Amino acid sequence: MTDQAARQLYISVAGDLLDLPPELSEAWLERALRLALEQALPPETPGQVSLLVTDDATVRELNRRYRGLDEVTDVLSFSATHQGHWEGDAEPPPDSDPGTAEDWPDFILPPEELPPLGEVIISYPQTRRQAGELNRPVARELALLIVHGVLHLVGYDHEEPAETARMQAREQAALDAIFSIDSIELEPAAPPATAPAETGRQEECR
Repeated sequence: MTDQAARQLYISVAGDLLDLPPELSEAWLERALRLALEQALPPETPGQVSLLVTDDATVRELNRRYRGLDEVTDVLSFSATHQGHWEGDAEPPPDSDPGTAEDWPDFILPPEELPPLGEVIISYPQTRRQAGELNRPVARELALLIVHGVLHLVGYDHEEPAETARMQAREQAALDAIFSIDSIELEPAAPPATAPAETGRQEECR
């Protein structure tokens, strides 16, 4: 955990299933998360956020339970203040719909506790696959997913063209900040048949 600019960051990488390269250290993940928050929130706005980098099975189960899609996705965002989207054909089960923020009770936090923003959960195997498909370094794809997920936590979306443009502008600003101060050697990805331009293409977020 780190406390910087009235923000608390919690980083977790799940188990031995994930062979994260040394350059994608907890310190790197923390920096990417912090810089994502700088784009997502006004200066000095307090908050705490959690990041979990995990496997396909975990993300698939969460995607099935909370979005109605029994498939692996790249990133899920569970916001403490903004409702997600149910995408399944069947009616959502009662425990998958938290209602709107106005329906939630007011929790009294301890004096030292910052207001929670939510949790971003990323499938690292899916991140690697997408990096290969897009001919993009894994670090860049992972950073994009972190930023994309954090922006969803605070209400950014891509349902309409104007929303998409606004979100992508924030994503690019965050990526510029992350990699302008980053000296790691980025792991090359296998070239695909074509190399599309970088965009905030991840659309399977809660």
